[in-house]
Amino acid sequence: MTKLKVDDQAPDFSGVDQNGKKISLSQFIGKPLVLFFYPKDDSKSCTNEACEFRDKYSSFVNAGADVIGISNDDPEAHAHFISKNSLPYTLISDRDGEIAKKYGVHKELLFFPGRTTFILNKEHKIIGTHSSLINPSSHIQESLKAIDHLKGGTPVH
Repeated sequence: MTKLKVDDQAPDFSGVDQNGKKISLSQFIGKPLVLFFYPKDDSKSCTNEACEFRDKYSSFVNAGADVIGISNDDPEAHAHFISKNSLPYTLISDRDGEIAKKYGVHKELLFFPGRTTFILNKEHKIIGTHSSLINPSSHIQESLKAIDHLKGGTPVH
């Protein structure tokens, strides 16, 4: 599948979170959402990205949004990653890559799982996307800009 873009409807998905609980996108309908796909728990750049989302989490919550991270790590690895870094948001395990495939998030540089963020409005229409394997901080900055525009009613393209 090609990568989803602004104005596409985000496809529903189901996955297992860090507690072994089944989570689906439809559970969050009515709430803006930041979905960030990242390569691997505990790698340096992924830890930096996850911790920056943690540090800015209150800004997302204050804007009425939630944050969900998705990687192919298993739920136990996610639980450890959350505990170790005091992450306040959900991490979903995409062991078989099916969620990434639905969103068109492909491997980068031949073998690294992709690092792509999708910002969804409360109807889960995509209002922003950002991809950068080497600049994880830019994902948080771009997500906050999109959520701020959404809060103000201005569409982001």
